[in-house]
Amino acid sequence: MIMKILGIDEAGRGPLAGPVAVGAVVIFSGFKKDFFKGIKDSKKLSPEERELWFLLATEAKKRGELDFHVTLVSERVIDRHGISYALRLGIKRCLSNLGTDSKDQIFLDGALKAPKTFLHQLTVIKGDEKIPVISLASICAKVVRDRRMVQLAKKFPHFDFHLNKGYGTRTHFQALRTHGLTTLHRKSFLKNLTIKRKM
Repeated sequence: MIMKILGIDEAGRGPLAGPVAVGAVVIFSGFKKDFFKGIKDSKKLSPEERELWFLLATEAKKRGELDFHVTLVSERVIDRHGISYALRLGIKRCLSNLGTDSKDQIFLDGALKAPKTFLHQLTVIKGDEKIPVISLASICAKVVRDRRMVQLAKKFPHFDFHLNKGYGTRTHFQALRTHGLTTLHRKSFLKNLTIKRKM
């Protein structure tokens, strides 16, 4: 018997700096599906809309209607083991935190996969657009990662992480050439970039 329904997505696979985030949302039996009315993939929402959905998810969690967890996997792990490993690790951590069972139904976005011990899992291309519980997982992952990058911007003021969130914008590349790599950068993503010095 399938026990719970989960959605899993990631945020921050492609940036040059910072962690990757994996978000998982679990809804329980009797969950009211109209909660998801108007939800979209996180990339199609404004920052304010994402924050609102995150607040709604937090309130629903307090009421016991759903649960969610976001795991941040560091740039050090990404450099040491690769982004695919980091995503798998993030998924495992989320599933462990949420107390999932091998019989739960799991929906994952893109090319993500849960451990093989989970018997009922389905990976859906553009799942964050098609399956609301994945959309919410996408939003939670994005909000938590963006908040973290805003915090880190204070430590590395030259890089405008509060604006670019670690992605390879023109100004980000300019800052790299001027100031060099920081401890927050994914060095494995920047092997071919000529830099002046390291921080």
